[in-house]
Amino acid sequence: MEMLGLAGAAMAAGAINAVAGGGTILTFPSLLAIGTPPVTANATSTLALVLGTSGSVYGFRRHIPSIRTWLSCFVPVSVAGGLLGSWLLTVTSNATFARLVPFLILFATLLFLVQGLVARVVKRELLESEHSRKVWPAVLFQFGVSVYGGYFGAGIGILMLATLGFIGLRDIHQMNALKNILGSLINVVAALLFVTKGMVDWPKAGVMTVGAILGYYLGSHYSQKIPQVWVRRLVLVIGFSISVVTFYRQWA
Repeated sequence: MEMLGLAGAAMAAGAINAVAGGGTILTFPSLLAIGTPPVTANATSTLALVLGTSGSVYGFRRHIPSIRTWLSCFVPVSVAGGLLGSWLLTVTSNATFARLVPFLILFATLLFLVQGLVARVVKRELLESEHSRKVWPAVLFQFGVSVYGGYFGAGIGILMLATLGFIGLRDIHQMNALKNILGSLINVVAALLFVTKGMVDWPKAGVMTVGAILGYYLGSHYSQKIPQVWVRRLVLVIGFSISVVTFYRQWA
């Protein structure tokens, strides 16, 4: 029953990632709920969702030639930040990470809450005004995002999207292509380190990977038939509820 529950959570997370992003809000707490140690749960969740995350790059492949210059700027810091963040997780004790979990889940849920607002602001700014290409501040910000992504990961897409519009990119599809590639690199780097450190619960990761792939497939094919506002509301309710429960357990 636990494996079926994990597969279901991963399938829902894959579908949500295909529609809006934020699936880690479901997979990570699901692993915690069945007694998986927090650090192991985070590593297992990252690996389970990494294939689907990487697959999202394929949908934007035709925009890759137009963002090659930006890739040369952001790929090195994304890889470095992802490595640093994932390494920090490897040296964090379960007790310490468990106390951080409520804040991480709340932060990820708040990012999910403002996702639509940030996307609208970026689009409006791109249409209404000119922006100088402040590359180095954006590169430094991306490094910070990558460290957070390697450590926990939920919500990094919206953090990247929030800054890409202010460095000269005007096409939202190019922005999504760049965001997906960088996010995939961060997750792949983190997953590889977690695997080499023996931090992954393989039976659970295997079951969740199958569920996530199925969820990505269903989400990408049927997302237009599902009112996204209801999907977002469901994720927010779940995220805030989990935050309350984890805060109570860890700090009450």
